[in-house]
Amino acid sequence: MKRTIFVASLLAIGVTAAIAQSNVVEQRQGLMKEMAAQTRPIGAMMRGQEPFDLAKVQAGLKVFAENPTKFVALFPENSKDAPKTEALPTIWENKAKFDSYGTKMSQDAQTAMTTIKDEASFKSEMPKVLQNCGVCHNEFRKKSS
Repeated sequence: MKRTIFVASLLAIGVTAAIAQSNVVEQRQGLMKEMAAQTRPIGAMMRGQEPFDLAKVQAGLKVFAENPTKFVALFPENSKDAPKTEALPTIWENKAKFDSYGTKMSQDAQTAMTTIKDEASFKSEMPKVLQNCGVCHNEFRKKSS
């Protein structure tokens, strides 16, 4: 009887860990999708395909300021072998550097929130925020085919 309870407990712990691992991956992917959704209209504004809209820019910058600090916390050691993720093992091998990228993006977005007042300041400041995406993806994300 004790053995059965022990085995059932181990199975429950394993299932709980798998669910938690999946949940953390889903959470970080959700935050990334929110950031990607903000990038579309901002990118269109930068290319002149959409008119400059300060309210949309500020909404996007708010997401860019908040999500990276939430995002970097969602890479616990037990999620490094999770399926359905494009995260590279270098995240866990150099976690301090990865975390610093999230901090930098957040800080750059906060700075841009206060400095972007018009289309000219938008076009000079927004690339500083968006370049953080590429820097992090190049080092810590699997390349898409």
